Amino acid sequence: MFTALRSQILELDPAKSGLHPTDTLRHVWGAMLETGYDSGVATVVSLKDGTTSLYSSAGFGIIGGGAHADVILATARFLAGVEASLDQLPSEPTPALPGEGQTIIRALTFDGRRAISAPEGDFGNGAHPLSPLFYAGQAVITELQLISEQRET
Repeated sequence: MFTALRSQILELDPAKSGLHPTDTLRHVWGAMLETGYDSGVATVVSLKDGTTSLYSSAGFGIIGGGAHADVILATARFLAGVEASLDQLPSEPTPALPGEGQTIIRALTFDGRRAISAPEGDFGNGAHPLSPLFYAGQAVITELQLISEQRET
């Protein structure tokens, strides 16, 4: 399931899905934050239409976060940060999975994918120039977890 969901996003044709450039997001139609753990990979997907999901190769997932205002706001901030940082994200011909302890921030643009990979600790400790993007992606995760917890109560 994880591989199919991930591939569906990576192979998505934004124009066929109704995702087009806007004044605020001229290049980016989506972003992903992927982190490798000893138990597998966790992937956050944020699209400009508000679609937001978190899923893992271990079988955990939160789909449909884009129906919640706080998730939409966190997604918009993440995408705006990715758009503003595009010049720091090199082109990515092959969307590899991160290894254990690695995080990949991936921009899904109308001109192809861009990505940067670094140890999760470098992003998380503010040691990487793109740590603010990591924090923005983590804010999306936090909002998704909050709605998941609300569903369980």
